[in-house]
Amino acid sequence: MAPQRRRLHHLQRFPLLIPLISAVAAALMFLFALLSLLAPSPNETNHMHRPRQRSSFDVQSEDNAIGDNVFRVPKIIGKLNRGLWSFNNSVNFYGCSNASSEFPKAQAITHPDRYLVIATSGGLNQQRTGITDAVVAARILNSTLVVPKLDQRSFWKDSSNFSEIFDVEWFISFLSKDVKIIKELPAKVGRRSSLYSMRVPRKCSERCYINRILPILQKKHVIQLSKYDYRLANRLDPEYQKLRCRVNYHGLRFTDPILAMGRKLVRRMRMRSKHYIALHLRFEPDMLAFSGCDYGGGEKEQKELGAIRKRWKTLHGANPDKQRRQGKCPLTPEEVGLMLRALGYGSGVHIYVASGEIYGGENTLAPLRALFPNIHSKETIAIKEELEPFSSFSSRMAALDFIVCDESDVFVTNNNGNMAKILAGRRRYFGHKPTIRPNAKNLYQLIMNRNNMTWEAFASRVRTFQKGFMGEPNEVRPGRGVFHENPSTCICEDSVPKVGQDSGHRKHGKDNAINENDDDEDYDDSGLPEMEDDDYENDEDLSDRVEKGTYNGTVSDYDAMNSQNPELEEVVSD
Repeated sequence: MAPQRRRLHHLQRFPLLIPLISAVAAALMFLFALLSLLAPSPNETNHMHRPRQRSSFDVQSEDNAIGDNVFRVPKIIGKLNRGLWSFNNSVNFYGCSNASSEFPKAQAITHPDRYLVIATSGGLNQQRTGITDAVVAARILNSTLVVPKLDQRSFWKDSSNFSEIFDVEWFISFLSKDVKIIKELPAKVGRRSSLYSMRVPRKCSERCYINRILPILQKKHVIQLSKYDYRLANRLDPEYQKLRCRVNYHGLRFTDPILAMGRKLVRRMRMRSKHYIALHLRFEPDMLAFSGCDYGGGEKEQKELGAIRKRWKTLHGANPDKQRRQGKCPLTPEEVGLMLRALGYGSGVHIYVASGEIYGGENTLAPLRALFPNIHSKETIAIKEELEPFSSFSSRMAALDFIVCDESDVFVTNNNGNMAKILAGRRRYFGHKPTIRPNAKNLYQLIMNRNNMTWEAFASRVRTFQKGFMGEPNEVRPGRGVFHENPSTCICEDSVPKVGQDSGHRKHGKDNAINENDDDEDYDDSGLPEMEDDDYENDEDLSDRVEKGTYNGTVSDYDAMNSQNPELEEVVSD
């Protein structure tokens, strides 16, 4: 009992000791727990001390720090700048392709005994170029045009005829004041199989048609112009240029089944996001083989693409580094992604990819998907049964992509093919929606050296290099470049915005946007590219400006082709 009394006596002398000890112990335990949370785990510690592997991007980084000199792409959080989706001054520009009162009606100038038959060439967009120019050629020759025959034997292997892709009744009726068009030759004239066939020189001018084609037509009364692609000069009288626009942007309209499916794809993209980017990605094995460029796939890539190149005996070897320096190589999916992020588009943006077979498949797309996880295509936003009526026909599938790309808020291309050019011109004509063409020559060195600079420095230089390549009004001077890419004759400017003036025939323009709840809405679609003309660019320093990267017209992939490779032209052009 005595010891117990002594302990009780000591506790009574220090009545606050127990609470004090408890408080100190609790504080120590809290401090220990806090340190445990803040301290890195053993795995993280080991990771921090391992040498970091060099990577072209690091999408997990949310700062611009270089630290160990590794290039890091930041996450861009928050709302995007409105300027990324539209241009402030675009409302002052509008399409103006109506004929003047001095342009005679077709019935007044068409000779009753002149018939022009056209056999187009290449893929969908290349053929559409031929169709557009054929209407103008028929007008120049004062002849009746027979609905053009589509190429069914080209590389693209599509058996579709004109009426299975385009609305033939609309085509004939809309252009009736400009050119008389008939579906078939009259029986008294003869069969197509017995026609006199000839080929027009490339980029033939109005005088060329009058001097070289008209005398034969007057004698034969009906002629067929074969392999009709890029057979009309880039520079023409303004009335003929406006006729080109009427055909291109109004007269050619896809068939109802194609339009309906195209509208459905656009609605599904809009359901995913208010804005979306469409990327026309030309990265097929044949395309890459033709380019002669090195895409980082090592010996395996060289062997595979080299085997494809051997199919074309007249295709000479190319220096990959020189091709890159001259801006002749299509950007890789990763490089397109880096460019877009540098321009300010965040990782949350939705991208629709329009492409054929991508070399390397998902492995090639993986870097782009890491930068932009929301990647879509017609195959991912539509079920197999919906695409089945189109999937066996390359031109009809291309038409679906064309519609989704045309309706996108921003259109981006990694190449200079036909579809890229016609969409650039079409988007200028219908409101100057952003259309991004990579300044490949200047971007090449920058992308190759990106690991030696901060992200901020890289992004700043990308934005500088891309000035003049974004699709802004007055970006390219009138008369410069390919007409179908820069239809300046058909674009008017006014200080007061012209809503729907003159370009109102378009069924899905600013005034008639696709209604996500209206499946019966009309939809007009067309578009054609055109290759560079020998006489459109008179400046002797054009080649120098292209080499210096100051020329913002598009250098066509076609310019590097050998005319002895017709199949190769078809592979690359669309």
